[in-house]
Amino acid sequence: MSVSLKGWSLLTWLDYSAEEIQYLLALSKKVKKESKKGTVSQRFKGKTLAMLFEKRSTRTRCSFETAFGEEGGHPVFLSTADIQLGAKETVEDTARVLGRMFSAIQFRGFKQETVETLARYSGVPVYNGLTDEFHPTQALADILTIEENFGPVKGKTLCYVGDGRNNVANSLMVISAKLGLNFTVVTPAELNPDQVLREKCARLAEASGSKLIVSNDIAAVSGADAIYTDVWVSMGEDKKREERVKLLSPYQVNHALMEINGRSDSIFLHCLPAVKGEEVTSGVIDGPQSRVWDQAENRKHTIKAIMLATLA
Repeated sequence: MSVSLKGWSLLTWLDYSAEEIQYLLALSKKVKKESKKGTVSQRFKGKTLAMLFEKRSTRTRCSFETAFGEEGGHPVFLSTADIQLGAKETVEDTARVLGRMFSAIQFRGFKQETVETLARYSGVPVYNGLTDEFHPTQALADILTIEENFGPVKGKTLCYVGDGRNNVANSLMVISAKLGLNFTVVTPAELNPDQVLREKCARLAEASGSKLIVSNDIAAVSGADAIYTDVWVSMGEDKKREERVKLLSPYQVNHALMEINGRSDSIFLHCLPAVKGEEVTSGVIDGPQSRVWDQAENRKHTIKAIMLATLA
C-alpha cells in the first residue's frame, strides 16, 4: 500500500480516506508486534512533542508520552496552568510559537475549533487527543481491537449504546462509515447524533457499503459483533448528571442487554474510564466478553503509528 501522510495532522477521520486509515491500522499492527518482541528504535530521536491538556487524561497522556519517548523523542506536557492558551495569548499566537519550537503538537481539550486553529497556524502536525466533538485516536484503537477479534471490519457490526452525540460516538460513526463497518447507535431520542454529521456519514456509508442505523430501541443491539458504551456524563457536563442518569438508565450495558445481543462471541468495548454500575455493570466490563484492556493498550500502538506516519 503506497500512502504518504508525512506532515499531516489528525483532527477528525473525515479528512482521511479508507485507504489511509487502513495504512495506519497496518502500521499499528506492525509497531505492536515490535513492542511485543522488545524491539527498541529511535525513530523520533531529535524530535519534540508539545502536549497541550485542558482536560485530565490517563490513556491519552500516557499513550502519547510513552510512544514518543520510547522512540527517542522528547514529549513536553503543558496544562492550562503552564501556558497562556487562549487566555493572555490567542490560540493563533500560541500555535505560531509552538510550531517554531516543536516537531508536533497534541491537544486535548474542549473546542474542536482550538485544535483546528493549532493545525492552521503552527505549521507542524497536530493531533486531536480529544475535543467535545471528536476523539479520533480512540476510534483507531477501537477499530484495531475489533480487527484483532474478527479480522477486517468491513461488513461487521459495531453497536454503540448510550449518549449518541458525544465525541466517541461521533468518531466511531465517521470511521465506521469510511471503512464499511456497519454502525448502530442505540440512544434516547434526546441524545440522537448531530443531524449534519449523521447526513455526512450516511453519504460515506453509502459509498463504502456500510449500514448506519440510529435507534431508540434496545433491541437494535441484536447480533452485533461488538457492543460499545461510554460514560453518561462527559467532562464539563457534571451539572447534567441527574438528568443523564435518569435518561440513560434504560440503556445500561448489563447481562440482560448482552442476552438481547444474543452472541456469546461478541465483544464489549469501552473507551474508559468507566463508572461501573452506571453505563456498564461490573459483570460485563470485567467479564469474558470484555476487551477494554486490549483496547486501552491499543491506544499506545495506534498513536505511535499515527505519529510515525505523519512525523518520522
